Amino acid sequence: MAALIVDDVLDVTRVRADFPVYDRRREPPLVFLDSAASSHKPRAVLDAMDDYYRTTHANVHRGVYAMAEEATARFEAARAKVARFIGAASSREVLFTKNATESLNLVAHSWGRANLRRGDVVVLTEMEHHANLVPWLLLADQLDLRLRYLGITDDGLLDTSDLETALDGARLVGLTAMSNVLGTLTPVRQVADAAHAAGAVVVVDASQYVPHLVTDVAALGADFLAFTGHKMLGPTGIGVLWGREALLEAMPPFLGGGEMISDVRLDGFTCNELPWKFEAGTPPIAEAIGLGAAVGELERYGMEAVRAHEVALTSYALRTLAGRYGDELVVHGPADPCGRGGVLSFSFRGIHPHDISQVLDQAGVCVRAGHHCAKPLMRRLGVGATARASFYVYNDEADVDALADALDSCSELFCF
Repeated sequence: MAALIVDDVLDVTRVRADFPVYDRRREPPLVFLDSAASSHKPRAVLDAMDDYYRTTHANVHRGVYAMAEEATARFEAARAKVARFIGAASSREVLFTKNATESLNLVAHSWGRANLRRGDVVVLTEMEHHANLVPWLLLADQLDLRLRYLGITDDGLLDTSDLETALDGARLVGLTAMSNVLGTLTPVRQVADAAHAAGAVVVVDASQYVPHLVTDVAALGADFLAFTGHKMLGPTGIGVLWGREALLEAMPPFLGGGEMISDVRLDGFTCNELPWKFEAGTPPIAEAIGLGAAVGELERYGMEAVRAHEVALTSYALRTLAGRYGDELVVHGPADPCGRGGVLSFSFRGIHPHDISQVLDQAGVCVRAGHHCAKPLMRRLGVGATARASFYVYNDEADVDALADALDSCSELFCF
């Protein structure tokens, strides 16, 4: 850790040396500002997955020969790392899925179908990613549920002024911990406490939160919490659903097949214990091992240092862009860098976000353009799409400067 933290600050040069993507010489140099979509992978993650495939590949929880037992041990060790990383009471509460979308669908179709009835109220927010919106829209249509929404303020914060009314009769509340568009850090604990007082269960989409902040599921007050590996230095194809053990025990399985059973008869079956009750079929073994290695790297950096680095870099970016472009560049979301993550969705001089992204790419600057799987929020903001720059452990102030310089090229090309 000493090699990565200097005077309590993350040493980006040394961190970046861990990522093979930066080994390739490019002209112009790579400025990757799209980690909110998917982060790059350090060598430790790639090596862990490669070593598993080279030396220990076997299906887990099945064979009793030595290699199979080693594969199972590595798989379950990764689960234990994830449980520790998010403050879970037990590894039994940590389910492996293929992504956060599957995790949230699991809650909707397992807990939701077992517990929600016609006319029940589900409360969501206007800033939800489609992954925490569409499953509930589907279920509402099928079960005749009522959906209510918490709005946002003009400065991009979650509007909780009508929280008590919204929660009247609610059975479930779903909210993001950090908006993938606005970077807004929502008051999860405040909402969770109010929801529990109203008798509602709380499911949190933490896909943008877990990679960037210290996460403690108990402190957040969640009942379910979903996130994904590929945004936190891990591979694609691996997600996590954490749930309170009592809730998971009472829920029916989401998928049926091998592994999720302890017995099968021609007239029925008996479910396996947690967490395997919800992990039907061959799981993403190498991906789970890679996620465990990613957690190890983030722990090596220190999540406090990760967060401090991103607050400082976000503050620098907001100052730099405002100083250079003023009102011609609008960053959507909170102005306080301490109240947001390192996600800057912006509109610039009326130029279409796709055009911005293509011009920036010519300068080696990678940003996202589009609706970011949050179309209702785009409508609330009054835009069809935004360009989005997002920061992570391998970004520094020079990347922000490169972004600002590349935006000058947009102005020149479009004759401003």
